[in-house]
Amino acid sequence: MNPIELAGLLAAPTESPVRDALRRLAPRTLGALTIEALSATEEAWRWVAVDRVAAFAAGQPGDRPVVAAYFTTTERRTAEGIHVGWSPFVAALASTEDISDLRHTSTKATAVPVGEAEVAEEVFADPELAAALNRLAAIDPPRHGDVLRVHLPTRQVTRLTP
Repeated sequence: MNPIELAGLLAAPTESPVRDALRRLAPRTLGALTIEALSATEEAWRWVAVDRVAAFAAGQPGDRPVVAAYFTTTERRTAEGIHVGWSPFVAALASTEDISDLRHTSTKATAVPVGEAEVAEEVFADPELAAALNRLAAIDPPRHGDVLRVHLPTRQVTRLTP
């Protein structure tokens, strides 16, 4: 059984027979299973991100194939404090293997009224891609200045830290 199949079985752990099987496991085994399920979940969200980026890239004009897409971070203020996550909008598309330089050379802060960023995402962002990026940010939180690279030929999603 591969990690994605395991994650599918564990999607409803409160239902029999999964619940019964989990009750019979030793604590050490439960810990190992939790780690494996988290790994499988992260991998599945990466595949969702790659699929959505590939669909987006296929819809772009031009005859040069897209090799990679890049996402930058975004900051949100919530009741719990400041949250850094991945922007659901593609920052750059590249048609070569060269990694784009997306470092900020200058920063201009713009105040956005509370709730408007979420509305813009709901209207303009791909919901499946946004969900995948949000989940990946929750599993492995990015830092300011990090870049997420989605490499289409290898289907790899990599967090780059300058």
